[in-house]
Amino acid sequence: MAVNQDACSAERREKWFVAAKRADFRAIADTFGIDPVTARIIRNRDVVGEKEIFHYLHGSMEQLHAPELLKGAQEAARLLKQKTDAGKKIRIIGDYDIDGVNATYILYRALVRCGADVDYEIPDRMKDGYGLNLHLIELAVSEGVDTILTCDNGISAMDEIAFAKNAGLTVIVTDHHEPRFEDGEQGRTYLLPDADVLVNPKQPECAYPYKKLCGAAVAWKVVCLFYACSGVPFEEAEELLPFTAFATIGDVMDLDGENRILVKEGLKRMAFTQNFGLRALAEANGLALSDISSYHIGFVLGPCINASGRLDTARRSMKLLLAEDMQEAKQLASDLKDLNDERKALTQQAVEEACAMIEGGLYQDDKVLVIYLPGCHESIAGIVAGRLRERYYRPVFVVTDSEEAGGAKGSGRSIEAYSMFEEMVKCGDLFTKYGGHPMAAGFSLERGRIDEMRRRLNENCSLKPEDMLEKVSIDVPMPLDYITERLIGELQLLEPFGKGNEKPLFAERDIRLQSARLLGKNQNVLKFRVMNRSGKAMDALYFGDTEKMRSYLAAKFGEAQVQALFWGRQEGLALDLTYYPSVNEYMGRKSLQIVIKNYL
Repeated sequence: MAVNQDACSAERREKWFVAAKRADFRAIADTFGIDPVTARIIRNRDVVGEKEIFHYLHGSMEQLHAPELLKGAQEAARLLKQKTDAGKKIRIIGDYDIDGVNATYILYRALVRCGADVDYEIPDRMKDGYGLNLHLIELAVSEGVDTILTCDNGISAMDEIAFAKNAGLTVIVTDHHEPRFEDGEQGRTYLLPDADVLVNPKQPECAYPYKKLCGAAVAWKVVCLFYACSGVPFEEAEELLPFTAFATIGDVMDLDGENRILVKEGLKRMAFTQNFGLRALAEANGLALSDISSYHIGFVLGPCINASGRLDTARRSMKLLLAEDMQEAKQLASDLKDLNDERKALTQQAVEEACAMIEGGLYQDDKVLVIYLPGCHESIAGIVAGRLRERYYRPVFVVTDSEEAGGAKGSGRSIEAYSMFEEMVKCGDLFTKYGGHPMAAGFSLERGRIDEMRRRLNENCSLKPEDMLEKVSIDVPMPLDYITERLIGELQLLEPFGKGNEKPLFAERDIRLQSARLLGKNQNVLKFRVMNRSGKAMDALYFGDTEKMRSYLAAKFGEAQVQALFWGRQEGLALDLTYYPSVNEYMGRKSLQIVIKNYL
């Protein structure tokens, strides 16, 4: 079923469907001692075959691929050992996001552990931009650096690395991004930098079986080999797994295959980490490290690490991870939380401004939204674009004024049916600089060409109305009666949840709403008492846009009916719901409840 609405209505358009992948769910359930519902979910994640299912449920360190399979990793480890033994000055150059900061930390910790003369540099988002640049290389030369070691960048820095080599530097690249290429009559030619060593699972002729590692995971693989040739026990490499997990989640990598194991093992070890920074960051956000899940990293802790790179400098995040006592760590963690709170406020302000523009009717006929927000901080343009994409479910480009004279910069976030980078290529003459992939992009252009960008992207757009219906994939249509504490516990075997391993989604039609009330100091949670057709009743929580849901109910049933619902005097209102079950614990008592995800 689909919800129809105007092009720029705040109500999202959705099409619900049930995943219909087939298998002998009873046989899978019997083999692995799980519920057929859990077996169905596993099949929906395209995990098939007894070996693959076992690894999905019980994968451990033994299933990780040998780092020697990663092209260049052994050579990089040996070269780092030689430079360390010779007392050569090594400089790590990372990136200002979660992945780059954690990758820098992993390499720095390992090199310091082995006695290297090492320091690090993290580019300033506003002054330096992403990755290597000539200024950073010139600085390294002037300060007597012998070797540059990149992480989470470098694979596309052909000119910069050529400059570094001409200046006499040794360059080791560790990265995970796609290498550049050219397609010609003879086929595809990859354009790779002339570094001394390249380590990237996506480079040509790399036999590594799993290509989806983040930058920090690639760095960790190199560290495993570096420790091995330096005589450091592997257990010390395992101590760095929490940072690999943090980066994998924060960089929104697919949580399947090897990433799934790295995150599971990293989260397990995070509960016992001695790192003052991680402990203080969790405490500042009211969390216990033993309770940290992929959700907390993705939506609570990770944004704090990212905030320093957006509104200040990512060196603050590095200082947090390197803090040598809890007092210092607590101060740094508090500063990062404050920065993230500021970032959230700026984001909300920009989103509200954009929504007012969109719903004012100016963009009524646009399939591709190009929103010019001159006052928006350029570092949060991508976040704002993502929020607008979620709200209106269409491709969104947010453009801001840049420090460059007469210039503008922006970020885009897309939907499945629209390859953002390919569409930008079609009007590449508009941009002074651009790059990205199907789902996201960044760009610069002259301020006077923003309207032209909007016009041409929309003229070229071939999206159909059905492409702009967000697909809601339901794993199992499951009545509330089937929910048990045992099933909820079993679903934890499927964690960690995230991109590539989404949280299971259940649904039931015609669930009656018996009462409703708003919770939280900001009135940002709706709590319902619900009952299905067979009489099973329980609590239901909704953490989305509560005002929008209330407006939807009023439009569907009438304001008087909704008011009666909040007074607890209404039993006639019914919705179709998608949900995830959970257990509520209060004062030692447990009760079943559901968390509402979608409603019709």
